[in-house]
Amino acid sequence: QVQLVESGGGLVQAGGSLRLSCAASGSTVRINNMGWYRQAPGKQRELVATISSGGNSNYADSVKGRFTIPADNAKTTVYLQMNSQKPEDTAVYYCNARYSRWGRDDFNSWGQGTQVTVSS
Repeated sequence: QVQLVESGGGLVQAGGSLRLSCAASGSTVRINNMGWYRQAPGKQRELVATISSGGNSNYADSVKGRFTIPADNAKTTVYLQMNSQKPEDTAVYYCNARYSRWGRDDFNSWGQGTQVTVSS
């Protein structure tokens, strides 16, 4: 169906930057949305940013002005550019894709997760 492969996590100092990548692959699918979620210790998984097939993006209030979600034109590769990072950005970040296949909507795939740690 759809496979998502993430890369780019690691350790960064507060105020620094990281760029995550997520590459989607599959056949007989149409990707409708891609995005990023994160889960910090003791917290529920939360939305970070999404981008639709039409190019509309959405951001959590906590990351507005600091993060962006660039994507290729086909929206099969999505990035999370994280600038001015804060210790509270420390979490496991998951790529997400919502797609249609054979005329059926609302399928959902997740990447394997990548750790981002921001030191103070």
